[in-house]
Amino acid sequence: MGILEYADKVWRGSVQAYEVPLAELRASGAQEVAEGVAMWPAFGNVYAIRGEAGLALFDTGNAMDAPAMHRAVRSWSTEPVRYAIFSHGHFDHVGGMECFDEEEGSRPVVVAHEGVATRFARYARTAGYNSVINQRQFGFAQMHWPATHRVPDLTYQERLTLSLGDVTFELRHARGETDDATWAFVPEHGILLTGDLFVWVTPSAGNPQRVQRYPDEWAVALRTMATLDAELLLPGHGLPISGSIRVRRALVDTADYLDSLVEQTLDLMNAGARLDEILHTVKPPLELSQRPYLQPYYDEPEFIVRNIWRLHGGWHDGNPANLKPAPDAVFARAIAELSAGAGTVAGRAVVAAAEGDLRLACQLAELAVQAEPDDHKIHEIRARVYALRVQEEPGAMARGVYAWAAAESRSKVTGSDLLDVYHEVTDGRMWWIPAGTADRN
Repeated sequence: MGILEYADKVWRGSVQAYEVPLAELRASGAQEVAEGVAMWPAFGNVYAIRGEAGLALFDTGNAMDAPAMHRAVRSWSTEPVRYAIFSHGHFDHVGGMECFDEEEGSRPVVVAHEGVATRFARYARTAGYNSVINQRQFGFAQMHWPATHRVPDLTYQERLTLSLGDVTFELRHARGETDDATWAFVPEHGILLTGDLFVWVTPSAGNPQRVQRYPDEWAVALRTMATLDAELLLPGHGLPISGSIRVRRALVDTADYLDSLVEQTLDLMNAGARLDEILHTVKPPLELSQRPYLQPYYDEPEFIVRNIWRLHGGWHDGNPANLKPAPDAVFARAIAELSAGAGTVAGRAVVAAAEGDLRLACQLAELAVQAEPDDHKIHEIRARVYALRVQEEPGAMARGVYAWAAAESRSKVTGSDLLDVYHEVTDGRMWWIPAGTADRN
């Protein structure tokens, strides 16, 4: 079964997105999804478009997969690559140029929004932080954030048109997941290349470990795309969407989803509500939340609401005690003293977990370990509580943070390597349950 067949089944709901064998599809090489248009379905999708004057790439994937991607594209076409368009500066979209740059002949012209260069400069200053958060989020065994990147040769501000003779790329800038996003329309084929402005999951507009997102402008960009009546949508992640009716529905639904979260949040902000109230009040429209392309498998509505607050209201959450709080450890020790010790707080976390309130359980376990950071019994409770939380969370962002917390405490208790424990947690291992017990229940 090819990419487009899987795409149709996922849209219809007969196949779940996670059931699509992307590794097998990648191994099959670049597949044509339209005449003169090939797709290599990677962690960040790569597209090759053929014209009279050669090829253009839209995104180039990550550096690790770059050799395989190069072979796949070259198996499909040996024509020279004239342009490589970066949809934005995230590492999973800009890491695949080296092999193409080393080919004989003129080096491809890398095209991007002018903000990509600014992003790369920021990445150089925050390489350590980005290494840490990507280890935490994805569990990479060795993560060294690159300090240098392939800098664009040609940049633009709002619009740019490129030509391969009989094929035209109309590039547009938008702010959404990033401030440097580019989406493209190829009118000759009716093809829309969205980058990460559409990725088959809840929009990544709230990532808790990244810089500001722009859900308002994101929705505007999606509605602009919807007016083009494209016949084929090629996303930054996930499978294509074929047919103008489906394409428009996916774009408008995603815009409506974002707009609803924005308007609900702003209404409550304007009424004087604190962030805490807003977080536990605002929900996406039920009908839209059931769409297969709006599931919270990565980001989630609660995080998007936080970013809306940050964008429109700053970082203070409205609770005056949080404006200039005591250090976490000082506050935790005070709570422990009021509770007859950190062990009591940890015990209450166990009760909360048993009652199914893992939000409260995590807060209490965190207070307990901050009050007594060397107590192995308390660390074991913290590890178990966060491991349980991992199993309850649909979103990869939250699971990564909670798995890292569980691994921190479990590795402190056992002396095991933190990353080894991290992967045990993400694989669903509950070490405190004897082997075979779950099967007997």
